[in-house]
Amino acid sequence: MMRPIPSFAVLTALLCLGGCAATPSRVDPLEPMNRGLYQFHEAVDTAVVKPIAETYVAVVPSLVRTGVSNFVQNIDDFFSAFNGMLQGKPDKAGTDLARVMLNTGFGLGGIFDLASMVGMERGEEDFGQTFGVWGFPQGPYLFIPLIGPSSFRDGTGLAVRFVLGPTQLIGEDAVRYSLYALWGIDTRARLLETTSLVEQAALDKYIFIRNAYLQRRRYLLYDGKPPPETEEE
Repeated sequence: MMRPIPSFAVLTALLCLGGCAATPSRVDPLEPMNRGLYQFHEAVDTAVVKPIAETYVAVVPSLVRTGVSNFVQNIDDFFSAFNGMLQGKPDKAGTDLARVMLNTGFGLGGIFDLASMVGMERGEEDFGQTFGVWGFPQGPYLFIPLIGPSSFRDGTGLAVRFVLGPTQLIGEDAVRYSLYALWGIDTRARLLETTSLVEQAALDKYIFIRNAYLQRRRYLLYDGKPPPETEEE
């Protein structure tokens, strides 16, 4: 499974705006290792994860799948609000917190996304972006099997998110691991269309995913208004 990434259309548009592909020696000095990890990920995904996600989509009703996705993303909204405060973005933090309160209180714990229905957009802030706002360098690109594209900074942020997640408070191992599995299946299911389009369009999927990810993260870090890229970038 991979972390959720935007739709293929958004990724392609960002790549076009971003200009030339990033120089491997600067953003991806670990490319030989990363490619090996990516190939391992692809093998496991093709043999196990993707078929499970496809079965999940085929068997589970759309309404139920939407409820699962909304519940997972409601937790992400809480962390987005927290990170918005850490980044000094009170407006974004307030909107995300209002989303959580509305969806949790009136959307059956987040199963129904009432906030989106009334036009409250997600902030999409995370610990990786917070570290970037605080001045921590991105570090080399890193591909994490069963997680997806990342970087040293974003990977550290993901680890913090994992440690602070509410699932960690569940003492029963079977329940906790079942929730992790459900999160993973839901994430992979939401990526089925995107990965299918990538397979059709990209000559080198590894490079496409890497550059799309880095451009997207830069876009999010600057709240959709990134400055002109430097020669190094």
